[in-house]
Amino acid sequence: MFTRYLKLPLLIGLSLLAAIAAVIFGVSRAEALQIMLKPNPPLLGDTVSVWIATNKPASLPPTVSVNNQQFPVFAMSSNRWRAFIPTTPLDKVGLKQVVVTGDGLQQTLAMQLGDRKFPTQSIWLSGSGSDLEPTDYEWDKVSAFKKLVTPQKFWNGAFLRPNEGEITTGFGVRRYYNGEFAEDYYHRGIDYAGEYGSPVIAPAAGYVRLVGTVAQGFRLHGNTVGVDHGQGVESIFLHLSEIYVKEGDFVKAGQPLGAIGATGASTGPHLHWGLYVNGEAINPVAWRYDGVE
Repeated sequence: MFTRYLKLPLLIGLSLLAAIAAVIFGVSRAEALQIMLKPNPPLLGDTVSVWIATNKPASLPPTVSVNNQQFPVFAMSSNRWRAFIPTTPLDKVGLKQVVVTGDGLQQTLAMQLGDRKFPTQSIWLSGSGSDLEPTDYEWDKVSAFKKLVTPQKFWNGAFLRPNEGEITTGFGVRRYYNGEFAEDYYHRGIDYAGEYGSPVIAPAAGYVRLVGTVAQGFRLHGNTVGVDHGQGVESIFLHLSEIYVKEGDFVKAGQPLGAIGATGASTGPHLHWGLYVNGEAINPVAWRYDGVE
């Protein structure tokens, strides 16, 4: 019986044996889906890049999810994809399961989310504090902006510093209001105490997708500009005294957007810069110094 197989052309025989071995031992399945998490392990506030590669181009993009929450995946080449998993100070530390499906396969990677200590502040308010609540118009406009997921990627490399002022409040600061700890609050950005009227520049390229003013009802944020950097990454700039751009403008990294002011809920001139990934405010440090791709 073996003599009949030996009569087959050598190339066909070797190919057949390789295919059988791949199916039996799972060689092709193991190599078909290659995944890398960066950083791994992450800390609270980090943006985790999920890089996925296959041996050949796939007809459908892979999917990435954590705790049944799915995150957008973008093609970086014909057989490489990338997704972002944002983490925040409100997340629970511990083991997370990152589930990736693609090319007919599914893999689960362990991601150990580590703790990061954030400073706390005590804030004492008098009256109703109604000035700290956004108007419905303001809330709807800002919420819609933070949910944008544009397929194109506009940024390149590390983000620039949006203002040269001293950093007065960093990302992730937790607060006590009138002695009570605010469980669902953390400072969703970085505050720069630049001089009144000093320039606010775009930290990276993108489209201006949000312009809001006090006159329009931006009671909490003050005069505001939002820039869409693409692929679920957005910057928002608050409390401006002047705005130099309009919705729909494409801005380059370093281009002036406006000037520092004290509009909205502000105790003095400063810039609040928030960086959002897939709708969550994340720690912008890695984006500023290392660059996140």
